[in-house]
Amino acid sequence: MKNLKYYIAAIVAFSVWGSFSLVLKPLHDYASLDILFYRVFSCALIMTLFSLLFKRQTIKENLSLFKALSKKNQRQMIGLNTASSLFLTVNWFSFIYVMNHVSVRATSVAYLVCPILTTLLAFFILHEKLSRIQWLSVALSCIGCLLLSYANMIDMLFSAIVGFSYACYLVNQTKNSGFDRFLVLNFHILLSALLLLPFYPAFSGSVPSDLKFYVYVEIIAVGYTILPLLLNLYALTRISSSTVGMLLNINPIIAFALAGLVYHEPLGTIQLIAYGLIFLAVVVFNLKKS
Repeated sequence: MKNLKYYIAAIVAFSVWGSFSLVLKPLHDYASLDILFYRVFSCALIMTLFSLLFKRQTIKENLSLFKALSKKNQRQMIGLNTASSLFLTVNWFSFIYVMNHVSVRATSVAYLVCPILTTLLAFFILHEKLSRIQWLSVALSCIGCLLLSYANMIDMLFSAIVGFSYACYLVNQTKNSGFDRFLVLNFHILLSALLLLPFYPAFSGSVPSDLKFYVYVEIIAVGYTILPLLLNLYALTRISSSTVGMLLNINPIIAFALAGLVYHEPLGTIQLIAYGLIFLAVVVFNLKKS
């Protein structure tokens, strides 16, 4: 298969994210903002230390590459990456909130909505072409999501916020090429940490004393943030954002299974049909690669 390793990178990333509830649910008693603060600060610290220790030459090369751009392109690159950081921050907070205070099922719906939004944004903004069979896949996904919104409109609203923020991030990153992917992600997370830092004194709770909190936060930081995001960015270097967007459906299918089998959230016939349609949409979309 053409570009197999890039497809594998995307599949592994989305499979890992599908199991996110296993490490996030144990932190249910902590405020969503506290989890976000410690997650982002931890990621920023780990990645920045790694960059300074092991990627100093790459930093110099990327700075030279940035300086070689015209002033207009420099401003565009700064704006693009600043927007990416904002989208990522909104996505993380909304995801944590929905997972721990709405339902696991609602987060799975979010990443069912996201591929549709990503595909449509890529079509209208990036002018990525879609075949008729891929448009059929989008239609099947839309029908599935409409069925899910019929079952619970409030969940669908929360899901749309989570899905749209990540769809915007994906499309943004397709246009963000030429620089080291690790350093790009490091910039996004470091900027996110700097944006959140002024809010920490006023909105954070008391400093957690339970070791379990820090163990899970570090697992989330490395295993569920840094590694899958790098795999995702790597996949986007060779396969289109619309294809990555549809592969993202792997995430909610796993989350959906966990919601029913592990957390025993009620799943009706309509929801089962909806998820079946969306799974079919993934298969149909990838019958012909973009």
